[in-house]
Amino acid sequence: MDYENKPDGYYNDDREEMLFFLPKDAKKVLDVGCGNGIFAASIKKENNAEVWGIELMEDEILKAENILDKSFAGPCEDHIDSLPDNYFDAIYFNDILEHLVDPYDVLERIKSKLSSNGVVISSIPNIRCHYIIMPLFFKKEFEYQDFGILDRTHLRFFTKKSIKNMYLNLGYEIVDHVGINRSKSIRPILYNIPLFFTAMDMRYPQYATVARLKK
Repeated sequence: MDYENKPDGYYNDDREEMLFFLPKDAKKVLDVGCGNGIFAASIKKENNAEVWGIELMEDEILKAENILDKSFAGPCEDHIDSLPDNYFDAIYFNDILEHLVDPYDVLERIKSKLSSNGVVISSIPNIRCHYIIMPLFFKKEFEYQDFGILDRTHLRFFTKKSIKNMYLNLGYEIVDHVGINRSKSIRPILYNIPLFFTAMDMRYPQYATVARLKK
């Protein structure tokens, strides 16, 4: 997969909308796919937390080392077993799970790394977003791009429902599951008129999920 030729800013996103889901009492946080550490810095500022990071791109993790308390370079699958058990109050996957060969296995293996009240927090693209659905239906287009929902490095595609089912089937319970970065276009509303407004999830390019292990 060509991760080295991504557009400028691809690894440089503060993801302010995802900071909203950080538990106020989370003091030990893991950021999977931490890029150059900008989001980790926001977590530290918000919660005065200890933040670890895993990043596939070595050039980016080198930039993050002065921010992170501990860092790992390479695929996240290679480092899960090196993480301490029962340790993290929050584990973030900001637009990461869709890039993995087996996100289900990763979410299963990461369970043991959560503290007693720990949560997994993810942002995952929504393939049912109107940006994708309408060109697919009316123009028969499904063209990969350098970034976004049809990022050519995405290996998995999800909907609001399939994201929820993934967590539930793995033994998690859902704390929060909401659309983020809602489209400002009026088109999703117009498209929903003949559908009796049963497909309003098409307004959202991503869904944020907070999940914890069932008690």
